[in-house]
Amino acid sequence: MATLHTPQNSSSAPDTAGPGSDRLRQVVVTVSEIVSLLGPLIGFGLVGSQVNESSGGDLSSDATLIAPGGPAFSIWSVIYLGLFVYTILQWLPSRARDPRIRATGWLAALSMLLNAAWLVVTQQGWIWVSVLVIIALLATLVQLVRRLADRPAPSSVVDRIVVDGTFGLYLGWVAVATAANIAAALVSSGVAATGSGAEWASAALVLLLAGALTLLQSRVGGRWAVTAASVWGLAWIAVARLSDQPESTVVAVAAVVAALLVPSVTAVVGSRRRSRSPRTDNA
Repeated sequence: MATLHTPQNSSSAPDTAGPGSDRLRQVVVTVSEIVSLLGPLIGFGLVGSQVNESSGGDLSSDATLIAPGGPAFSIWSVIYLGLFVYTILQWLPSRARDPRIRATGWLAALSMLLNAAWLVVTQQGWIWVSVLVIIALLATLVQLVRRLADRPAPSSVVDRIVVDGTFGLYLGWVAVATAANIAAALVSSGVAATGSGAEWASAALVLLLAGALTLLQSRVGGRWAVTAASVWGLAWIAVARLSDQPESTVVAVAAVVAALLVPSVTAVVGSRRRSRSPRTDNA
């Protein structure tokens, strides 16, 4: 059967780690997961201020024209649960040497630490530092999901949900959050948050995000978990702009167009990928 990558692709390098390396990876992932639990504590305001109150309110759901509505952030509950189950899964004897776990473990740990770092810097009000951190998190998740795309589909439904599903949702949401974070940083630096110019600039940013997501799908093989999370975020941008402040029909329409475009591209890319390799996963 023909492969979908070349030997030069570093993301698909052979998984040759030994038992000692596997154990070290398992420990690092577990410690990173413990550190990442800071997220829910901050999210619920049990430690420090809630995210929407940090950085002087620059990250609240009404701070910019492309901030998703408040309920959108409930997706973090699903992502955190998935990361917790993934951490347990990688300790199972049957999974310790699994090529997909080996391929994702270190990047999964890095993503957890970067997410925790983002929460810390936003608590300090370092909004532009938070942009750098979330871009690093996005790049990490892109590489992780590309590694999954370069490997055969998992035979287990559990793996499909816990590994592919969790990190797909994680990537799709962080992609939307990155755009919102950049907009928040610009507004905090004095760029107008409302007005005709802000509306059209925000609409352009939303469409640029849609373009980036379609390009991403072409790189990761049309993965529906990524699409689900990104459409969720885009839909809540539209809802917020139609029902909350600041209102903007222009931005809402752009978000709806983007939310329709992304799954269409995902379907096309996934269909083409399956026609080349029926065993390739598109979770």
